[in-house]
Amino acid sequence: MSNEDFNSTLIRSTKTLKPLALYLTKSSNDADDLLQEMVYRALKCREKLAEDSNMNAWLYTILKNLFINNYRRHKKIKEIVDSGYLKASHYPNAITLNEGESNIEYSSLNSELNKLSNSYRKPFMMHFNGYKYEEIAKDLNMPIGTIKSRIHIAKKLLQKKLKQESRIIN
Repeated sequence: MSNEDFNSTLIRSTKTLKPLALYLTKSSNDADDLLQEMVYRALKCREKLAEDSNMNAWLYTILKNLFINNYRRHKKIKEIVDSGYLKASHYPNAITLNEGESNIEYSSLNSELNKLSNSYRKPFMMHFNGYKYEEIAKDLNMPIGTIKSRIHIAKKLLQKKLKQESRIIN
């Protein structure tokens, strides 16, 4: 497929996939971001598309996987934050958290992340950023079981440290 054909098909497909992106994200801005990331990934991985492949199906798969990875990333953020450190029960008299408290909590999370040894922090951050276990294992040249173990240990260490810190604050 020539560059012109690829680009024109990409533009047409982006227009046809916009309703799906809107359905998945429930937000016009998020849908646009998702489509933009899909276009970027399609251009970046263009050589992986076989000549006789259905480009629309390929783009649909990229879009769907991006959405799933973003969903998982946001779920992990919520999982870490909800691990006991930011639960509303820690603030019984507060109706909502103000931005200052959120900034302190975010900086505490970053501080604890930076305290992790690189052997735990790097796989955790890659997984947090949406990389699959297989990709992380290949990139770090380690067995997949080691990667899964280190990510799990990093989560547990972060949860433990943040729970201890929340007890000190309260």
